[in-house]
Formats: sequence, C-alpha cells, structure tokens
Amino acid sequence: MGGEVVRGGIGRAVHRPDGPDKASGTFRYAGDLRMPSMLHARTLRSPHPRARLGRVDAAAARRLPGVAAVVTAADVPGVATYGLIVADQPVFAATEVRYAGEPVAAVAAVDAATARRALAAIEVDYEPLPPSTDPDRVLAADAEALHPAGNLFREIDIRHGEPGVDGPVVVEDRYVVGMQDQAFLAPEAALVVPAADGGVDLHVATQWLHSDREQLAACLGIPENLVRLTLAGVGGAFGGREDVTLQIHGALLARAAGAPVRIAYDRVESFLGHPHRHPARMWFRHTATADGELVSVQANVVLDGGAYASSSPAVLANAVTHAAGPYRVPHARLRGVAVRTNNPPCGAMRGFGVPQVTIGHEAQMDRLADALGMDPVELRIRNAVRPGDVLPTGQVLGAPLPARELIQLVAARPLPPAPPAADVTGLALPGGLPAAAEPGRVRRGVGYALAYKNLLFSEGMDDSSAARVRLDLTDDGTPRVRVHSACAEVGQGFVTIAGQIARTELGVEQVVLAPADTAVGSAGSTSASRQTWMSGGAVRGACLAVADRLLARVARAADLPAEVVEAPRRTLRIAAGQIVGVEAGLRIDIADALAEGPIEADYTFHHRRTTALDAEGQGDPHVAFAGAAHRAVVDVDIDLGLVRVVSMALAQDCGTVLNPLSLRGQVEGGTAQGLGLALMEELVTVDGVVVNPTFHDYLLPTTADVPDLDFVAVTEPQPEAPYGVKGVGEAPTCTATPAIVAAIRAAVGRDLRRVPVRPQDLVDLPTRPDVPTRPDVPTRPDVPIGVDILIRPDVPTDAGVDPAGGASTA
Repeated sequence: MGGEVVRGGIGRAVHRPDGPDKASGTFRYAGDLRMPSMLHARTLRSPHPRARLGRVDAAAARRLPGVAAVVTAADVPGVATYGLIVADQPVFAATEVRYAGEPVAAVAAVDAATARRALAAIEVDYEPLPPSTDPDRVLAADAEALHPAGNLFREIDIRHGEPGVDGPVVVEDRYVVGMQDQAFLAPEAALVVPAADGGVDLHVATQWLHSDREQLAACLGIPENLVRLTLAGVGGAFGGREDVTLQIHGALLARAAGAPVRIAYDRVESFLGHPHRHPARMWFRHTATADGELVSVQANVVLDGGAYASSSPAVLANAVTHAAGPYRVPHARLRGVAVRTNNPPCGAMRGFGVPQVTIGHEAQMDRLADALGMDPVELRIRNAVRPGDVLPTGQVLGAPLPARELIQLVAARPLPPAPPAADVTGLALPGGLPAAAEPGRVRRGVGYALAYKNLLFSEGMDDSSAARVRLDLTDDGTPRVRVHSACAEVGQGFVTIAGQIARTELGVEQVVLAPADTAVGSAGSTSASRQTWMSGGAVRGACLAVADRLLARVARAADLPAEVVEAPRRTLRIAAGQIVGVEAGLRIDIADALAEGPIEADYTFHHRRTTALDAEGQGDPHVAFAGAAHRAVVDVDIDLGLVRVVSMALAQDCGTVLNPLSLRGQVEGGTAQGLGLALMEELVTVDGVVVNPTFHDYLLPTTADVPDLDFVAVTEPQPEAPYGVKGVGEAPTCTATPAIVAAIRAAVGRDLRRVPVRPQDLVDLPTRPDVPTRPDVPTRPDVPIGVDILIRPDVPTDAGVDPAGGASTA
C-alpha cells in the first residue's frame, strides 16, 4: 500500500461521484442518449410460448414511408445463435418459437410510431404447439425434445460421506420458489452507430462489455476489433443485464440502414426481454442426533431454466453446492437439474441460485429444531461450519467464515418494542390505513436465517480483470491519476472504489475514471460479488506498477544505489503528494517527478485457480465464501393475511471495509430484494405466458415496506484478496427471504413451503364452488396482460408517449 491515506482513500466514507447527478435527475442513462438523424428501433415478439414458424413476410413493412430497415433471421450474416455459456438462443426465431416474447423481427424507422406501424405490417404464420411448462414433465422419458440440444441444461450429483447413513431424528419436505425479476428501474437501451470501417460502435447499458462484444462479432460475422462498446449509464442490473438482449438487433439494424439506431425497451418488453431468477422446486431431507448434531442432508433441486440456457449451468452449480447450507454435514447426497421449458428464460440474479436453496435448508433447520425441541438459533450455532471443515464437494473451507459468530451476533441484537395495543393511525399495523387491521388480530413472529455465498467465478474458470493507470499532470501542473477499466458500473460503487484505491496507492487526490469500454482489456462481468476484488485488484496492481516506475525514476535522478532503483518501495514511499525517502534524506513533490513525462502501466489480476466438479460432485469449485445471518420480526394480520416487516437485523462477514457508505447501501439493497421475494415479487406465468409484466402487477417493496436495517459488519480480512476485501451485495439477499418466512411461520403457525408468501397462504379464504381455481397460479384471463402489445404493436401503451421512452411524433 502507499504511504499516508489521502482524504478520499481506502477506508473512508467517500460519496459517489455520480450521486448528485443521479439525485438531481441530470445523469444520462442509456435510454437518454440521442444523435441527430437517428432511427428508432422496435422488436416484433411472438405471442405464443411455442409454435412452428412459417412465413415471415416483411415486404409490406419495408415499403412503408419512413422505414429504413427490417431484419429477420434471414438477415443475420454470421452465427445465428448466441448465449452467455451455451450459444443456443437464436438472434431471431427461424423455424420455431420457444417462449412468449421471443424475437421474430426488428425494424428501424424515422420515429417510434412508424416503427410500430412497421411491426404491425409484418405478416407471420404461426402454428401454435402445446407448450411444455412443467419442469418435471420435460424430464420424463417420453417427453418431446424442445430444442436440438435437448431438455437438460445440466445435472449435478454430489456424494459426500457414506450413503444411507441417517440420524434418529428426521425432517423432510418440499419447497417451491417463484420467478423473481431483477426489476431494474431503467429498461434496456442502446445507441448503435455504424462505422466507416464496417464495424459498429455501441453505447449500451450492460454488465459485461467484452462478452457482449464476443457474441456480437460472431453474429455479425466481423472481427471483434470492429465491434466497439462503451458503457452507457446503467439504471440497475442485478444480473438482468449479463445476457445479450437488444445489442445484436440494434447492430443489425444500424448496419442495414447505414444510420445510428436507438433501441430501447418499455417496461413490458423489459420483462419479456431478459432472463429472470430461476423458479425452483426442491425436496430436502435432514437427519440429526437426539442432541442436534446433523448426520445427513439429502436434497433434490429442480431449476426451471426456461427456453434457453443463459447461465443456468452455473446457477445450478451454485444451488447444489450450497444446498446443505453453512453447516457441518458428515453425509450428504445433493442432486440438481436445470431444465429447458417453454417458460421465459432464466439466468443470473443477485445470489445466483443460493437464495432458492437457502429458503429450503433454513426451513429445514427450523423444522429440525421443532422436532428436537431446541432453540433454532442454538441448533444453527451447534452445526455451523468452521474454517478447516470439509464441505460436501470435498472443498476444505478456508478462513475466514465466522458463521457461528454471525448467528450469535444477530440473535443478540435488541428486539423492537412490542406492538401497540391500539394504533389510532393504523400506520404501524399490517397493510397500513387502507387495511385497518384490528390490533387484537395481529400476531408477531421472529425468524432467523444463516447462509454463505460463494465469491467470484467458480469451477476452474480463469477469471481475470485488466486495468490501465496513467499518472500525469493537468494543464496547471497538478498531479492526476487516470484509471481505465472495462468494469461495468451498475450501482455497486466501482466508480468510488477505483478512485479510493488510486488515491491510496499513488498519494494523489485528483482521480479521473475513463469511460468503461472495450479499448482496454476485459474486466469480466459485474456479477458474482467479484468486481471490488477483481477489478479493484487490477487497479491496485496497475497503481503499484506506476508507483514502482515513479519511485525508480526518482531514485535514478537522486543517484541512489542500483538496488534501490530495482526495488524502490523498500526505501522510498509515496505520502500525500510527495515521494519520501527517510534514510536517503529525500523529499520531492510528485509533480516535480512527473516533469519528465507521464507514467502508465497495465495490469491483469487473477484469483486463485479452482476446479470443476467431477462425476461424484467433488472438487474445489469456489474461490471463497461470505456469510450472513438475518433476524426478521414481522406482524401478521391473521384475518387478511397481510404482513408488515417490523424489523430486520443483519450480521455479515464483510472482510475489510473499503467504503462504509457503499457497504451500507449494498446490504440494505440486498435485504430489500430478499424482502421482495419473501412477500410480493413474482413474475407469474400461465401456460408459459407472463401475465403481470408491469409495475402495476409485479409488486416491488417501497420505503413503506422496508424497515431500517440494524446492521453489524464482521471485518476479518480475506487472505489473498486485495486489502482483504469481500463482496457484500449478494449474501444478504440469500438470508433475508428465509428469515422473513420463518418469522411469518412463527407468527401464524402455518406450514409455509412456497415463496413468495401470499395472503391466501395465511388465511382460509372462502371459494366459490362453481369457479375452479389453481392454488399456485391465477386463473388465466381472456387476454393476458401485455400480450395485446405483442400482437398489435401499432397500439401505443400510453396515449401520446412512445413506449420506447421518447415523446411520440405520431
């Protein structure tokens, strides 16, 4: 590390440089980008979850005045499919559509209204086929293949210890988790500009610039160096921007039209256009001794991956390797499959498979505590993993992972005061004023959850991140650091951390972060809680290389011995704008040392190598882990089934805290998303069709739903990580949901096995005997919400407003 920490260095609560613009509404997101004479793009999507695709006739659309380009599967010059892990998803459907919302064609026109009319003019012959939407059914021996690659994305079978060994106390049950959406506030958008060299320049909101470039170049049939991406302002991501969505469509249209193209989704299309969190069906069986020592865990996890692979193989690996939870288990059999259906594709979302299995294993721990007559906190403490334990995969758990301390800490936090005997305002009761709950009919419950989440990419992936750092002088002679990284800033705070690292290592206050683009080496994906560790490590490495060259320059100028020039940091140090050598009696301003010219260095950071799982599910798959424990307190109106989360307490294993302010924002956000999954967030499909693709019907937690977070950070540095950091954004999402469900279960005494918990799960609702109902999905309406937009794209979603985001010129 450098010398004295400057004002905005590591460990300080530095404010985000983009914060004021975002708070004032002047920040430019991808959807705000405009160019003169740009065209507006729209995508035609299938209304059917499964159909044979016949004629796609775009002749009438091409003849419309103002239409500049129409592209279909026949217009893809390169590889016809793409994908994050497996290239199984067509750019446009050619012979068959496999989910409702699959792209069939795209148009670019002088304005959005003309583009909508062009979509309406495209004639498509569909032959609807019965959709396969049941993940259990598609695995049957007689099931029809839904794709040439088959119906199974991946299968994992982890065998640990001796088969068939049981303890005398047994609990077994099944659990269901619904489909959650990332629900980022700024829908997908890009501005695509064709270049004179035959390439394209894209300004796009994404999570992984270089992966996008690789897939784009393959589908466009051009070299990667002709595809140039620059990160545009990202309004949230949470995994939903890791896959390619509109990038290839926009590039095809821009090249076909020879003009800039703005392509942007409205909210409905955003719900249809990106993968979601995997719905899960899970079976767990736990056995223990009479004094509460776990003996065995069995689990079977079925993830519905939807129509295309996305990141399903990797999500499944996370789910199955974490299925026993952060507990010492002598014997385990953990199995899982990720399957293809005609439901919407599912992929990365915060937690990446771990939230689903945590819901299961934590419910099992509570059931086991009940069966044993033991306190659920004590049961977790007794069985929590410790560094040196062997996990079910055979991986030896490294330090630190203070699982026992986390659950102890959160259990020791003060409980909120008892609910009032009467509340004249109604604001402190479930449902608030509109529900008018009776205080005497409100029940309180307390629940706990403990989990761990892997950090960084796993299973042998050679994960890396590159960065370039330049130290120079401004026009007025002030030292300045310029950091260039392709790290996608999606809200996680890299724009803050990169500056803190540069100030700490180079002793310079003024730091400029260059736009993230593909002109520098890949930073990898902004996912897997990896960027502070990986791209932070790359920036630190580049800064240290610059520091070495700067110090060596000073040592040579001062005529210091050769050994000092070769290893200058042993003798010289950087301290708040100066280079100091106490033994050499040297003190020189950095600005003076830069008189010879700037210094620049590139650095690529790698984490330690891991290994893939073998046929027995054994290996060393994960780099490291972070732990979290939540305690939730809820009030439940037992008449209406409404829930109010009164209190959330969190203890989390955070490693070294680089920015306390950013840390707080990450854990609060992760907790809120876990609360949403527990109580309200579910993207509902009926026969493969999404029926609630708007924020009218897909409900998100608001400030009225999320209580203040009582947070304790455990700050034991992570070995081998730069500064001892750990990623912090995902772990609290894993534990918030099961803690809330456990608290509800404690309040009402009901057997809750489905998430999100709905009011009908908590009260006995009367039913009309003449109206058949399905308990897990709503009765299908005559016209599912959003499908009218797919079938009749000439009808705007809002009068006078372009659904793509701009003012309509119609």
